[in-house]
Amino acid sequence: MSRYARQICLPEIGAAGQERLAAARVLIVGAGGLAASLLPALVGAGVGATTAGGRIELVDHDRVELGNLHRQTLFSTADIDQPKAVCAARAMAALNAECHLMPQVARMDPVLARAMIVGGAFDLVLDAADSFALTYSLSDICAATGTPLISASVLARAGMVGGFCGGAPSYRAVFLDLPPRMQTCAEAGVMGPAVMMMGALQAQMALSVLLGHQPSPLGQMMSVDLAAWRVSSFRFDAAEEEGSQRPQIVGLTEITPEDTVIELRGMIEAPMPAVAQALRILPDALDGFTPQGAGRIVLACASGLRAWHGARRLAQRWPNPVAIVAVGG
Repeated sequence: MSRYARQICLPEIGAAGQERLAAARVLIVGAGGLAASLLPALVGAGVGATTAGGRIELVDHDRVELGNLHRQTLFSTADIDQPKAVCAARAMAALNAECHLMPQVARMDPVLARAMIVGGAFDLVLDAADSFALTYSLSDICAATGTPLISASVLARAGMVGGFCGGAPSYRAVFLDLPPRMQTCAEAGVMGPAVMMMGALQAQMALSVLLGHQPSPLGQMMSVDLAAWRVSSFRFDAAEEEGSQRPQIVGLTEITPEDTVIELRGMIEAPMPAVAQALRILPDALDGFTPQGAGRIVLACASGLRAWHGARRLAQRWPNPVAIVAVGG
């Protein structure tokens, strides 16, 4: 146990806590910048040691690019064009071969997330993908299964991290709606230390959940603004879950022939619609659309943001289910 001696000596961990970490079953979504701090902290602490039957499952579909390396410090120049999940697993094996890290090169969507979380009996889900549609989907599934969720995001020099579900309010209870436009790291930029800091905070929250520390990070939100050198934190234990107007987030494979699918992307952005049966209606023209029939309406766009706002407007005048699908770039 000499590897973990400096944390076992903490009275709030001890040998019993170390056994809990070793036996933990954790799902991590995203092997990018947040994972560059998150993964080494968890693996270094002994989360998912094979001797105790624990595991870390890591899902990411992306490959390493040169523009990743300033913040995704798990990777090197030699890793370029290789799957991030595989490279991350290789780096973690070199750090701590006792830990059982299972990489999966796949695009996480609501269908895969539901299959893994419902069937995987995870103690904790960590959202490190920085995709709002995926965050809402993970939160919905974790809320339904009682699984704790730690989610983090970062942009430019600011970020947030919070603990949701598992007895605490869901992500939707805190973030009832989205702004009209959301920038990405490719558009607004991002600094490596800010990403690393949010990943480290996410790791600390994760370890506290697995160890049962009090006060629990579930129901806790922290935000860090390194441009203003400001850190803030608040609890949201009493936040109420949103009502029936929430748009459901679905995967492409969950669309049925009975659904009315609306493709919100133009021809230049998406020459081929999300599905063959889709009607192409641009967001500005959506208010003039009169739904027909009694089935579900599914709105599609790249990130899900346009679909989200369109679904919220449609739900005000359409009594039947409205869902959104994020089809990627």
